[in-house]
Amino acid sequence: MAQFDLRQEDCVEGMSQLADESVDLVVTSPPYNLGIGYGKYSDRQDRQSYLRWCRKWAAQVRRILTLNGSFFLNIGSAPSNPMLPHEIAIGLTSTSGGFVLQNTIHWIKSITIEDGKAEVCSYGHFKPISSKRFLNDCHEYIFHFTKSGRVEIDRLALGVPYQDKSNISRWRHTRGNDLRCRGNTWFVPYETIQNRQRERPHPATFPVQLAEWCIKLHGASRVRTMLDPFLGIGNSAVAAQRCGVKKFTGFEIDETYLAEARRRLGTVRLQ
Repeated sequence: MAQFDLRQEDCVEGMSQLADESVDLVVTSPPYNLGIGYGKYSDRQDRQSYLRWCRKWAAQVRRILTLNGSFFLNIGSAPSNPMLPHEIAIGLTSTSGGFVLQNTIHWIKSITIEDGKAEVCSYGHFKPISSKRFLNDCHEYIFHFTKSGRVEIDRLALGVPYQDKSNISRWRHTRGNDLRCRGNTWFVPYETIQNRQRERPHPATFPVQLAEWCIKLHGASRVRTMLDPFLGIGNSAVAAQRCGVKKFTGFEIDETYLAEARRRLGTVRLQ
């Protein structure tokens, strides 16, 4: 029977109660320190304080992650603040941070493609900005951290068919299968909604599908325990439920977001 443990608790304190090397997979997206209007959290720390805080909670993630575990960190930026994700990654992969950046995935929210007939088509969620200096920001990062940099992943769990079918017989590694690695650009648009307050009552979420793909890439069958330190309205928990994860722990300080996460999971468990 699946066990989903959703707690109203600060994640640093909550994770400190978990055993060493007890979690196989962490998928999360912390506040970006860009002034987003959360309910119970101030998203306007000075930069160095924010980076120290990131290293603090990431140290707990590293302690509880198994040797062959994966930590997928979704982090974005603003056009006027482009270095923040990289500064976080540098801090987590420093000697004191202790992680290895094994893969960098680009989450594409919106893309425009011109086909061979010069037909231009746009897809996904496009959030315009009014600027004479910056381009619209249509992507975010997903950093895949591990302890060693040598954790095997299930590359074909997100596989796609070959565009050129002659590659199937040309390359030995295909073994005759019409399936190749998707690569590190993931187009995952938001689902269209009609009412944000009712359908997506949180100012900064990632799609459930994004978390599902992280689970599948690590290898869903190898995920016995999963954690999200910044649960929000529970998209990672919904993804875990869909992928058959048996044990999931999530921390969230805002009771309103936590109540929505529990509602979406169909659980009434109180912690």
